[in-house]
Amino acid sequence: MSPAAQQRSRLLAAKYRSGMALDELRQARAMTQVHLAKILGVNQAAVSKLERRTDMYVTTLQDFVKAMGGELKITAKFPEGTVEISQFEDVKKAAAGKD
Repeated sequence: MSPAAQQRSRLLAAKYRSGMALDELRQARAMTQVHLAKILGVNQAAVSKLERRTDMYVTTLQDFVKAMGGELKITAKFPEGTVEISQFEDVKKAAAGKD
């Protein structure tokens, strides 16, 4: 990897750790709204709207992250440490089991 590519990789890794908006994350993953829309089975406008939302269901966010090749993890930070909240990991499986 060239020195310039290594620098870009380091900057991207630092940005991942510091937090990103959904549109920034999609762009960092080198995905277009159109490509993501195809994976999610929606139109491009729906992806654009989703990226601007400030409130959404956990399952919607899970789908968005999964479509980009990731896995959503929810954590709570306390003075004593960080705790991963696991009850949302299989939300869709639990919902499907109720039918």
